[in-house]
Amino acid sequence: MVKRTRAEALETRDRILDTAEHVFSERGVSRTTLAEIADAAGVTRGAIYWHFRNKSAVFTAMCDRVTLPMEEMIQQAASETVNDPVATIKALCGSFLRRASEDEQCRRVFEILFHKCEYVDEMAETLTRQLDCRAKGVSIMERAFLNAVKKGQLPAKMNARRAANGLACYLDGLIYNWLLNPKSFNLPKEGGWLVEQYLRGVRAAPEPEKKTVRRSRSRAPAASSRHA
Repeated sequence: MVKRTRAEALETRDRILDTAEHVFSERGVSRTTLAEIADAAGVTRGAIYWHFRNKSAVFTAMCDRVTLPMEEMIQQAASETVNDPVATIKALCGSFLRRASEDEQCRRVFEILFHKCEYVDEMAETLTRQLDCRAKGVSIMERAFLNAVKKGQLPAKMNARRAANGLACYLDGLIYNWLLNPKSFNLPKEGGWLVEQYLRGVRAAPEPEKKTVRRSRSRAPAASSRHA
């Protein structure tokens, strides 16, 4: 038996993931089997199991090729060496939306994530992975907002966690709706404008209201109705 080189093994792995993207996109994740991916990729099922434990592992690796580089991009805004964190956040959001719109691989993976995967049965563990990735991204973005507060770009009493969660939901919603009908609006252009409005709203957010504690009036003890 000829021993495969590392380069050949990586080439096979990439071919499996490239094929999985297309098959998942065409058939949906739940309706796709590993045997179908193997046939389309021109490899054996054994070759798939050499690299991946099951279908959810294939799915996770496919997503990581798109999401991990984006996490590295977001890290830039959280760095304290950045002089203009708000501008960096805005630029990274714009880059994120452009890539989702113009990069075919990125667009295909997001379409699978948002519209062609049911997170049940064997794919249930994948949802946990997706939620962990999202939580990590929100935490990084929270540090970026805190960095902007330190630089005096945002109000000192701003809730950075809330702002980060809101921006993540904003971006998710833009991509989700755009994928339903990509001709309905220009994602980078309109999305960039909307992100700018969101950041303006964060800058102008009012300080949280102070909670007032109501003191209950003390009642005089009720007179006894019993007579001696």
